[in-house]
Amino acid sequence: MRFKGQTDFDHNKKPKIGVLLTNLGTPQAATGKALRVYLKQFLSDPRVVEIPRIIWWFILNVIILNVRPNRSAKLYQSVWTDRGSPLLFHTVDQANAIREKLQHECGDNNEIIVHYAMRYGQPSVESELEKLQHQGASKILVLPLYPQYSGATTGSTFDVIAELFSSTRWIPDFRFVSSYHDDERYIQACVDQIKQHWQHNEPSEKLMLSYHGVPKRYLESGDPYYCQCQKTSRLIREKLGLDEQQCITTFQSRFGKAEWLKPYTDETLKELGQGGTLSIDVFCPGFSADCLETLEEIAVENKEYFIEAGGHHYSYISALNSEANHIDALTKIIKNNINSWLK
Repeated sequence: MRFKGQTDFDHNKKPKIGVLLTNLGTPQAATGKALRVYLKQFLSDPRVVEIPRIIWWFILNVIILNVRPNRSAKLYQSVWTDRGSPLLFHTVDQANAIREKLQHECGDNNEIIVHYAMRYGQPSVESELEKLQHQGASKILVLPLYPQYSGATTGSTFDVIAELFSSTRWIPDFRFVSSYHDDERYIQACVDQIKQHWQHNEPSEKLMLSYHGVPKRYLESGDPYYCQCQKTSRLIREKLGLDEQQCITTFQSRFGKAEWLKPYTDETLKELGQGGTLSIDVFCPGFSADCLETLEEIAVENKEYFIEAGGHHYSYISALNSEANHIDALTKIIKNNINSWLK
């Protein structure tokens, strides 16, 4: 499909600033059919799965898409709400809150336009870029809601945008936030979220910071994701006044037989339970919004691993979602990038 963005410059339109928040994506419904569509788009991305295309095409279309959709649909059903997918409605809330805050702080309500999009699924990056341009955005900032950069997430988002603009004659002023893993306001928002949990619940023996995993070969090929996760953890740990024994970093959601970033979240929880750790709190700094991987995998499945291994108390600390400090942090990141445009 041809990208229907603004193909040439229009002197008659008042220049506006467009802000596009992007996240990974979600199926349209918690059904096997919807999951098949979503998984096919997601797992067909060569940034996500770096396996020779012919081999992967067979694995994906003959095996995975005939087995995984119905199994995944059952998991999605366990977290689905009246508003639909948690990832989607949290992203909607974030976009609305950021739009309101920007309009309040930057004056002219018509000058800044805020949209959100999903890299896979709906609303698509293509459709939202089209809307921004047709609304008069001649300067566009894209903020992928992945604090830590990975080629499989942030890099893939840049790929699709670059491909879309390659078909237009006129390209707007364009800025892209590749990561904010060590942004002071983001780190403080994480710390505040943990402390808020501790105000209502006694702190556990250990705090686990769990990030989405990627294959180890991505790190070996130069992807900075692992290092950025470690820096995020260190900054959070230092602000909380914890040492490396009290606050540990792990990686979740591995898939397939290849080695992924270690230590693995599930195996670490089992080892801790077996080793005498009785209580643990788990927070996921890499997830800007709660989703299947936090609400089902971490809050339910991994809790069972820890308890079955001998642990007594397990608490999942919610993602930042649309918490005020998180919105403040994201808004500040946006303003830092568009301040020269506003002037």
